[in-house]
Amino acid sequence: MEESIAFAHDREVKVFVAINTFPSPGAERIWHEAIDDSARFGADALILADIGLLDYASRRHPGLRRHLSVQAAAANADSIGFYARTFGVRRVVLPRVLTIQDIRAINDEIDCETEAFVFGGLCVMAEGRCSLSSYVTGESPNLNGVCSPAGHVQYREEGGFLESLLGDFIIHRVGSGSPAPYPTVCKGCFSAGKYHGHVFEDPKSLDASILIPPLADAGVTAVKVEGRQRSRAYVSAVVRGLRRCIDNHAAGLPMEHLQFYRLSEGQATTEGAYQKKWR
Repeated sequence: MEESIAFAHDREVKVFVAINTFPSPGAERIWHEAIDDSARFGADALILADIGLLDYASRRHPGLRRHLSVQAAAANADSIGFYARTFGVRRVVLPRVLTIQDIRAINDEIDCETEAFVFGGLCVMAEGRCSLSSYVTGESPNLNGVCSPAGHVQYREEGGFLESLLGDFIIHRVGSGSPAPYPTVCKGCFSAGKYHGHVFEDPKSLDASILIPPLADAGVTAVKVEGRQRSRAYVSAVVRGLRRCIDNHAAGLPMEHLQFYRLSEGQATTEGAYQKKWR
């Protein structure tokens, strides 16, 4: 960590350290040491979700900037205001269930920066704490740092269909030769009564890069890329593309579609809740 932060700072890049898991009972010292190390090595901010860790950081390292992780699920002005007043939170990462109008209304009421997701996986459950994924795989998305971990994924040909499985559960079934989406439980196909299909969102990745101008106009301070289980090539390509979009907006140039379908679930993208097309 010390070498990485120094490397970034030498290149005028800020480092925000995510310690946004929830401590295990009796093992809080591990999380406290991670906060202390981040402060000692010169991190520019901590990204936290647990109230106890926010309290610890605000008391022990009051000069270290604190950001609220999306895993805290603060989705309205009252909850954000609580964290800002109580723990001195300076920025909140907003859940991916808000429209641009929602974000504008929140920013009108709070004294805190907001950060919004614009690319990557689209979580439609309790952010980072999905009970469905935990139930199917036995691994907590929060503590294990992954939703629908790849080690539990398999694909198989069955009766002329290609099936995507997570653990012992069939999440998708498509015709052989068709692209098989990654088996994420909340975006799987369900049958309930006469209904058969997706409940919230199709198996796609978020791409709201075209919405950078209205997000900026709504008061968003920073954009966020969801990057769990992602390669360096993914991070490099997406960040370069978004940097270009932000620079174009600042220069008054038109937005461009990133066309990063190859980096997306099912080779397809969506603007998610920003356009409120969910069923």
